[in-house]
Amino acid sequence: MDMLEDLFRRLEKLNAIGAALSYERDINRLLEIILEAARNITHADGGTLYRITEDGSQLRFEIIRNDSLKIAMGGPSGAPINFPNLPLKNDKGEPNNSMVAAYAAINDKTVNIVDAYNEAGFDFTGTRKFDERTGYRSQSFLTVPMKNHENEIIGVLQLINAVDPATGEVGQFSASDQSLAESLASQAAIALTNRALISQLENLFESFINLINLAIDEKSPYTGGHCQRVPELTMMIAEAVNATGGGPLGDFHMSDKDRYELKIAGMLHDCGKITTPVHVVDKATKLQTIFDRIQLIDTRFEVAKRDAEIHALKRMLALRDKKDAEAEAKEWAAYWNEVQAIDDDRAFLRKANTGGEAMAEADQQRVRNISQQRVWRNVDGIQSDFLTTEEIDNLTIRAGTLTQKERETINYHIVATIKMLEKLPWPKHLTKVPEYAGGHHERMDGKGYPKGLTRDQMSVQARIMGIADIFEALTASDRPYKPGMKLSQALSILGKFSEGGHIDPDLFAVFVKEKVYLRYAEKFLDAHQIDTVDEAKLAGLPVA
Repeated sequence: MDMLEDLFRRLEKLNAIGAALSYERDINRLLEIILEAARNITHADGGTLYRITEDGSQLRFEIIRNDSLKIAMGGPSGAPINFPNLPLKNDKGEPNNSMVAAYAAINDKTVNIVDAYNEAGFDFTGTRKFDERTGYRSQSFLTVPMKNHENEIIGVLQLINAVDPATGEVGQFSASDQSLAESLASQAAIALTNRALISQLENLFESFINLINLAIDEKSPYTGGHCQRVPELTMMIAEAVNATGGGPLGDFHMSDKDRYELKIAGMLHDCGKITTPVHVVDKATKLQTIFDRIQLIDTRFEVAKRDAEIHALKRMLALRDKKDAEAEAKEWAAYWNEVQAIDDDRAFLRKANTGGEAMAEADQQRVRNISQQRVWRNVDGIQSDFLTTEEIDNLTIRAGTLTQKERETINYHIVATIKMLEKLPWPKHLTKVPEYAGGHHERMDGKGYPKGLTRDQMSVQARIMGIADIFEALTASDRPYKPGMKLSQALSILGKFSEGGHIDPDLFAVFVKEKVYLRYAEKFLDAHQIDTVDEAKLAGLPVA
């Protein structure tokens, strides 16, 4: 009766293990579950799980456990395994049937050995040496091939020393032990194959995403780094929030599936930029298109200087008959004053062309004055305005280098991102990717784009991505139109954004308190950007 109850308990464990195998995503953890489950239901003191190598020629040690020797090698919680692989063929190219694990894999046959020291037909030399070195006594072996639903051998499960739960004595593995182990090995093989297939598909999917980012990178070297850094910063912030366990964001928790979903959203958050014209993305100066048109204005200044010189020389020549040296000197001085004024205006426009955080109204007006006060004779000899209307519009851009129309072109990338992502048939665990990726330009006060969402209408993940996107942009040193900011300056701006309803203040508080900004900086920023941050002086943080 006791034996029957024990068998029922072990069958219940086997069923529970089958369910656990179907849920586990991590391969190393899955391997550990398989081996520990097999040892548990057979009362084995130790065990090893091997997997067939990619080329199918060897068995690779994946995980080793032994209670008596307190050995835990391989898997998520064990030390590295340095044992050599077991070849499935010998030096002559013949099946390596002398090693019991290799025999089980080659012949698709379970091997149940009562005592290795008395077993003929297998080479247990290595086992005897191990026992001599450790003082252990390897006795009973149960070696089970692992075959998946496609009838392929993918590994071997080997159990050592069946221990009687009542007496603690080592005996042989029973027929029920073998049956249960074979059933578990079959389930485990299918679970491993499915997990490996899912991993391959995930790797293929991520590689395809990286291919898109590479295409964006090839279009513009100034955005490729952004596509790589934002996902990493997003996950840094998310993990920090996940670890808080209290406060306004205490209810935020992530499973492994949630993490993967957010990771994919981060990787795809700017995929719509593949539709953005390169000359807009790479616009380093206000007048840049295919080339920097400041060069055309430089030419006009040179023409203006040439005309000024010609006019001065003509006036001086007219004075020669009068032999008025003083008048000639005045004309020459006036000419040089004009040249100096031309050079000053030229230097000013070149500086205005570089863009910046905020152009003063007085400087914007000076651009207009230069256009009104100066004229030049074009290649057709026609006197023309010094600056075109389009040049004035560009040179008076208040912040950055983009006109309103160009900003709308840039901003459209998020609309394109959402359209692209919503077209994909996402599996259940990735259905929120379009929302996460498409919300990183929204604002807490509803003044963002493209949908004008408010904080309450946005997920925490989308709000996290918004902070990551802004902070990366502020500190990036690979932009054509500005140098990367120092930490103190970037955090000061983020603080004002938090105070002004642009970003989530609770997330900003975690970003600062948990020093996510510093961990990111140490990994991605140049050394000169990492300065001292006085967190107490930052705006936008909750009052303690």
